[in-house]
Amino acid sequence: MNLEIRPVRSDEERKACVEILVISKPWVTLGMTPAHLADTVNDPINEVYVAFVEEEIVGTIVIQTKGDFSGYLKSIAVQPGWRSQKLGERMMAFIEQEIFSTCANLFLCVSSFNRDAQRFYLRQGYELVGTLNNFLVEGYDEILMRKSIAPIHHGSPRLKKD
Repeated sequence: MNLEIRPVRSDEERKACVEILVISKPWVTLGMTPAHLADTVNDPINEVYVAFVEEEIVGTIVIQTKGDFSGYLKSIAVQPGWRSQKLGERMMAFIEQEIFSTCANLFLCVSSFNRDAQRFYLRQGYELVGTLNNFLVEGYDEILMRKSIAPIHHGSPRLKKD
């Protein structure tokens, strides 16, 4: 199956991304509204991608590559009818290629209740960094995860002499 991933090109594609996100497990459980997710998809600090098989939109990716927390995967989602076909793995490979071309680290948060996603990210080589208690909404924690290709500073640190 031929998977194409590219930046969104139209308001119609952005709307399709919101429709995919709004029915995805973490956002449903966390009570995120279409308006909130539209704000995320339309925020200029984010890069939004759409995944196609043939002409059908099958998934979306939202990453933050600018600002204080660059190298951050905000969201990845696959249409329900396209799940369990390894599209998530292929989309993650795309994300990693994009992020690691400019950043040494890729961060993401996964909801504490989303055990399937936690296992998925662990299989992809992500490590637990910490827990953000009640981060998005009261009663739910977010688990911060990281995959790294190098330290931020590639040389050995120099000791400051007095």
